[in-house]
Amino acid sequence: MKFRTLYTAALGLLSIQAFAITKLPLPAELFEVNGRTAFVMTPEHLAAGNPWVWYAPTLRNYPHGSQQFYFEQLLAQGIAVAGYDLGEVRGAPESSGQFTGFYDAMVAKGYSAKPVLLGQSRGGLMLLCWAFRNPDKVGAFAGIYPVCNIASWPLQNSKPSVLADYGLSEEAIMKQLNTFNPAGNLTRLAKAGVPMCIIHGDSDSVVPYRDNSALIKAAYEKVGGEIEVKIVPGKGHAEVPGFFTDQDLLEFIFKQTKK
Repeated sequence: MKFRTLYTAALGLLSIQAFAITKLPLPAELFEVNGRTAFVMTPEHLAAGNPWVWYAPTLRNYPHGSQQFYFEQLLAQGIAVAGYDLGEVRGAPESSGQFTGFYDAMVAKGYSAKPVLLGQSRGGLMLLCWAFRNPDKVGAFAGIYPVCNIASWPLQNSKPSVLADYGLSEEAIMKQLNTFNPAGNLTRLAKAGVPMCIIHGDSDSVVPYRDNSALIKAAYEKVGGEIEVKIVPGKGHAEVPGFFTDQDLLEFIFKQTKK
């Protein structure tokens, strides 16, 4: 498969401070948005409407080989894949606003104004928090065991990152949890007709289904949103084929990018 690139994934040759990502599973164009690294993997021939999937988290070591199968399948269908490295953010209003700068840059490049969001683990919280604040800019949301609840894994296992992102005490965040959590803010996404598809393991002890994806499912259905949730039996929070070669998730993304 041939991909059109301006830069390659040989990132070790880059000395620019902003380009913090150390490797990508496939060749990509790297560019800077407000001093932070963004990437876009572009197929040889973009499909009609210039569709793209926004993957998160994009960090020093993400995405990597586990996501390669999905990315190859998307590129083969003429769908670009992109991401933006803001570091270990947790969905605060300010960092969500910074994500909008990346979205604007992608649209300025000619890509669709309604990407499909693909959030893995903490990337789910990053993208869902951006999505509920920007429902008119979202084509669909797809999640791989996504973090959906600030009170779950984020405050239990990455509290410093949460407090730094929100600039608030833990007590203040908990008092406003319904304001900050995606599950309390899905009405506008439902009214915008944004579909969701999530896969989650029933043995996930890191990001438990009942405290995360189950909350989103119940809340989205309550406000009339379209959501599919696929439970992967016996699987936990692991980068295994059950989560990263799922044809149902791929077909969902293909369908949404063709709208």
